[in-house]
Amino acid sequence: MMDILKKKHRVHSLTGRITMEVLQKAFKSVKRNRGAAGVDKQSIAMFEANLQANLEALMRDLKDGSYQAFPLRRVYIEKGGGKFGPLGIPAVRCRVAQETTRLLINPIFEPLFHNNSHGFRKERSCHSAMEQLKSFHRLGYRFVLDADVKGFFDTIPHKLIMGLITREIADGNILNLIKKFLQAGVMEEGIVRPTRKGTPQGGSTLQVSRLISPLLANIVLNHLDWRLEEKGYKFVRYADDFVVLTKTKRQVERALEVVTDCIENDLGLQLSPEKTHITTFGQGFKYLGFYVSAFTVRMGSKAEERFKDKIRKLTIRNRNLDASVVLAVNRVISGTVRYFGAAFATCLGQFNELDRWIRRRIRSMKYKRIWKTDNRRFKNKYIYRMGFVTCRKIYLKTS
Repeated sequence: MMDILKKKHRVHSLTGRITMEVLQKAFKSVKRNRGAAGVDKQSIAMFEANLQANLEALMRDLKDGSYQAFPLRRVYIEKGGGKFGPLGIPAVRCRVAQETTRLLINPIFEPLFHNNSHGFRKERSCHSAMEQLKSFHRLGYRFVLDADVKGFFDTIPHKLIMGLITREIADGNILNLIKKFLQAGVMEEGIVRPTRKGTPQGGSTLQVSRLISPLLANIVLNHLDWRLEEKGYKFVRYADDFVVLTKTKRQVERALEVVTDCIENDLGLQLSPEKTHITTFGQGFKYLGFYVSAFTVRMGSKAEERFKDKIRKLTIRNRNLDASVVLAVNRVISGTVRYFGAAFATCLGQFNELDRWIRRRIRSMKYKRIWKTDNRRFKNKYIYRMGFVTCRKIYLKTS
């Protein structure tokens, strides 16, 4: 691990760049991404009610080194299959502090990142990652190492994070700030437990995207990116989700050895043996919620089930079929189809089937039952006259 922590020319004087303008920009980002209150029970609206004074106080604490991070509030979210994953929700004040720090250090690290890294970077997205993945397949890369780092965000060694950041940054105050974020602890059932490894994840996917954890993840895994580049491998990475692509089975087997050595020996992490495997485009695999094969890119089975669960909650039979239902269902359909119906995807058949399923849910709301004859009583044209959109139409407009 120590080889990747060698010192070099570093950036000084970042603390002087903490201004009210930067803090206001950070707060706007936090507000835009919403999120629940932390352990102090202060919501975004409550923080905003006295915004100027709160930001001025925070700026003083950040500049003079007196800032103290609140512990994260532990919550658990369902991950499917009856499993739940832990997340920590920072206080609003801490979220603004993290975003301020991210705004200061991101320009330093962004030029160092590999072009094949797509997660939480400007003008990059899951879609750009998928586009690159498909382009490698068109060039003849058929074998795939689908790798997963076990508990990545929860297990990154703090020493590794700080060592990699210290290579680029010499401002002790900023380094101490980041250390405080990492060591803030987690409050669960009224008890604060220390955090000796891992990064401060937010309370939702949107919130995580604007906190400092994704940047720290990119800083850590950037070493893996350049190791793969050095060995001549093609790969695509989105945060901790990455695939390595080769033209032969022997090459992909060798890639697994390289990745294992880098992850475990250089970074002190572990690959998940259950989720790391070698496959091919012909066999198909899942990536970023999509199911990818030689001829198809469509919504993955877990993503489809999550979509159906959202629609089920909105179309329960004891609820009135009114305009609020139409609006809510349309919002879920539009968001899902716009994500999975990108230009590279081939989802039309899947979306046609989902439209049929949604129509059955709507008819069951109207008649409080599921019965075949209801199709004739409440035809498709009547459903769409109510204002419901279809997966098919949105897909054809966006693809």
